[in-house]
Amino acid sequence: MSVLLGEALTYSSLKAAEPLLLNEVPGALDRPVRWVHSSEVLDIAPLLNGGELLLSGGQALAGVTAERQAGYVRDLAARGISALALETGPALPGVPQAMLDEAQAAGLPVIELRQVVPFVGVMQEINSLLVSESVEQLQRGDQASHAMAAELAHGGGLDQLLAVLAEKAGVGARLVSPSGLTLGAAGSLATDDVGSVTSVDVPVRGVLAARLELHVPDDGDSGLARVAGERSVDILGLALMQRMPPGLKELAGTELMRAIKSGSQPWQLQQLGPAAGFPADGAVAAVVIRTSGAGHLRSAVDEVLNRCVAHSASYADNAELIALAALPGDARAARNALLEGLRALEVPGGSALSVGPLGMGIENAPWSLAEARRTLDLPFLVAGVADAEAYAVELLAGASLDPAIREGFVQRQLGAVVEHDRLRRSGLLATLTVWLDSGCNTAQAAREMHLERQSMHHRLQRIFELCGGDPRGTGRLVALHLATRLARL
Repeated sequence: MSVLLGEALTYSSLKAAEPLLLNEVPGALDRPVRWVHSSEVLDIAPLLNGGELLLSGGQALAGVTAERQAGYVRDLAARGISALALETGPALPGVPQAMLDEAQAAGLPVIELRQVVPFVGVMQEINSLLVSESVEQLQRGDQASHAMAAELAHGGGLDQLLAVLAEKAGVGARLVSPSGLTLGAAGSLATDDVGSVTSVDVPVRGVLAARLELHVPDDGDSGLARVAGERSVDILGLALMQRMPPGLKELAGTELMRAIKSGSQPWQLQQLGPAAGFPADGAVAAVVIRTSGAGHLRSAVDEVLNRCVAHSASYADNAELIALAALPGDARAARNALLEGLRALEVPGGSALSVGPLGMGIENAPWSLAEARRTLDLPFLVAGVADAEAYAVELLAGASLDPAIREGFVQRQLGAVVEHDRLRRSGLLATLTVWLDSGCNTAQAAREMHLERQSMHHRLQRIFELCGGDPRGTGRLVALHLATRLARL
C-alpha cells in the first residue's frame, strides 16, 4: 500500500513542518510513498528498498563536502526512494545547491522542512495508515487468489484466470512470455499516457516462465494490484505448467543468466550457452541496468537488444536488470549499436546503465557482467549509459592498486595542478583531462569545454608551467594521462 507524496505532505504531523518542494520533478506530488523512514546515516541507501519518504535533520550532511552531499542524493535516487525531506535550521541553514543540482538531474524530489517537528510523530501517523491499508490489501489479494484457484479447478484457462484477477483488483491483466509473446489478457490495458503498469515474475519450477503485467488506471490502487499479482503467481504457474510449459530455449536462457549472475564455472556456461542460443566461442557483452522499474523496462530493453544484436537473454531481479548480448561477426559495430540503442531508451529518473566490455566466448560473460557493475560503482560517473571499456584504466586501478599508491602517484605527477585548483578554483585539472582524452587536440578540447582556442592555449601554458613543461613527445605524457584518470577515483 502507499499514499501519494502530495497527500503525505497534508497530514497534520508533516504539515506542521511547513514542507516546501524545492525542485521541479514531473509528477513529484503523485509519487507513491510506500513507507516513511528517518535517518542521519549518510550511507543509508543500500538499506532502503525504494518508495520511501526519507526524513533527515541534516546534521551529518552539514559537515561533509559538496561532493559527498551530491553522492548522498545520487545514491538515494538510484534506490528509487519517493522523496528526500531535509529539516533546515541552525545545523543546515539551507539545502546545499550541490544536492539540489544532483537531485534535479536524477529526478528526485527534495522537500525542505522549515519547522522542527518530531520525526517519530510523522512516521507513526503515516506508517500506521500504510499498515492498516496493507492488511486490507492482503485480505483482498487472498480473495482474488482463492477465486482464481476455484476458476482453475473448474477448468478455466489463462484468459479466465486473468479475468478474475482483473475484476478483483480493478486492473487490466496481461501475461507475457520471456520472449514477449502475449499468453493471455483481460480487462483494460493502460496506454502510454494513462495509468501505470505493475509487473510480477511468474516462475515454473524455479525458472521464469512469464511476466504478469497489471495495468492500473489513474484512479486504481497500485498497492492492491501488486499484492493481488504476487498472491496469484502460484495459480498462474500451475496453469502454465498444465497448458503451456516454457520452451527449452527460454528455460535455458533464464538458467544461463542465473548462472552468469552467480559466477558459475566455465563448463556450466559452455553447456547452457548453446542450449540458450549463444555460441560457446562467440563474442558477448553484458548489460546492467539499476532502476526502480526493472520489471517495467525489461520489454523495452529486450526490443533494443533484438534490434541491435544477433541474440540475447535478460533477467530481472529486484532493482537490477541484467542482459547478455551475443554479438555477430562485426562485434565492435554491434556493441556500438547497442550502446546507441540504450542511450535512446527512456528510463526512470535515477536509473544507471552500463554495457560491459567485449568478451570472447560465453565463459567471459561473468567477467563482462562484473566489469559493467563495477563501472556503475565508479564515484565520478554521470547520468546516462556508461561504456565499461571507456573506464578500463579506472577499473584496473580500482581493483589492483592500493588507494594510497594511487594517491601518491597523482600527487607526484599533478600535485601542483591540484593545489592551484584548490587555492584558486581554477579547474586546470579538468582542462588537462579533456585535452589528454582528446589526444592532445587543442581545438577539439576547446570545443568540448566551450572555450576560445586562445583561452585554451593560456590554460595549457599554465598547466605546463606547473607540471614541468609540455609533455608531448616525452615519456611523461602517458604518466600525466594516467594520473588524470586515477585522480577521479
